[in-house]
Amino acid sequence: MSNEERASHTSIERKLAAILSADVKGYSRLMGADEVATIRTLTAYRAVMATLIQHHRGRVVDSPGDNLLAEFASVVDAVQCAAEIQQELKIRNADLPPDRRMEFRIGINLGDVIVEGERIYGDGVNIAARLESLAEAGGICISGMVYDQVETKLAFNYESLGEQAVKNIAKPVRVYRVRMDEMATSAGEALVLRPFGAAQDRQAQHERIPTPVALSPSRAYSVEGRTPEHRPREAQRAACRSAAARRAVASRWRPPARSLRGRSGL
Repeated sequence: MSNEERASHTSIERKLAAILSADVKGYSRLMGADEVATIRTLTAYRAVMATLIQHHRGRVVDSPGDNLLAEFASVVDAVQCAAEIQQELKIRNADLPPDRRMEFRIGINLGDVIVEGERIYGDGVNIAARLESLAEAGGICISGMVYDQVETKLAFNYESLGEQAVKNIAKPVRVYRVRMDEMATSAGEALVLRPFGAAQDRQAQHERIPTPVALSPSRAYSVEGRTPEHRPREAQRAACRSAAARRAVASRWRPPARSLRGRSGL
C-alpha cells in the first residue's frame, strides 16, 4: 500500500451509529393506481417521520423515492422512534381506503459507518436496508446487536427470526421482529408512545370529555370533611339550633294592645 493510500485510509471518518432504514410496501402498485395521490400521501408521511426522527435526536440522512435513511446516536432512541412512526402512520392510514393505505417497513441496525459529509456508508447501512426488506408492512425488524441493547430497556416483546442470509453481506445476520402489539411485562423501562399529529388530535378530543366519578356515601361525606360517624352529632347540633331559634322568636313576641274606645261604662 502506497503512502497516499495509507493517508487516504487514515483520513476516513468512522463512527458507531444506529441506522434506521424505511421504505413503502407495495409502492409500485400505489403509484400505478394513482400517482398524484401517492406522492401527496408520501410527502405527508415523510414529513411526519422527519419530525419524529428529529424529536428523538436523530437525523434524516437521505430520502430517495419511497426510501428514508436516518441515523441516531442512541439505539434506544432509534427503536422508540420507529415504534412511534408506525403508531402514527397506522392512525393516519385508518382514514384512507384500504387500497390507498401506505405502510412502511422499518429495519434498524447498530454498526460502524463511514462518514462523508452528510452521508454515511458501509455494511452497517446495508444491513439496516436488508432488515427493512424482512419486516412486515407496518412492522419493525432489528439486528441482534440492536436487540442486545434494547431487550431490557423497552417494553416490547421480540420474536427471533434466527440467523438470516442477506444479500451482499458475508455472514448471516441475527434478526428479531419487534412485537409492538405485545408489551413486555418485565421491561426495565416502560415505553411511552407519545401522541403526535392525528393521535394527538384524537387524545385532545378525548381529554375534553369529562369522566364521571361515582363516590360511595362515605367518600361523599369525606369530600366535605364529614364522615358517617359525624352524622348523629350534626343532627343533634341542628336540632339544638332550631330549638334556640324558636325560643328567641317567642321571647320577642308581644300581644297587640287592645283598643278601649267604644266600650260602655268607661
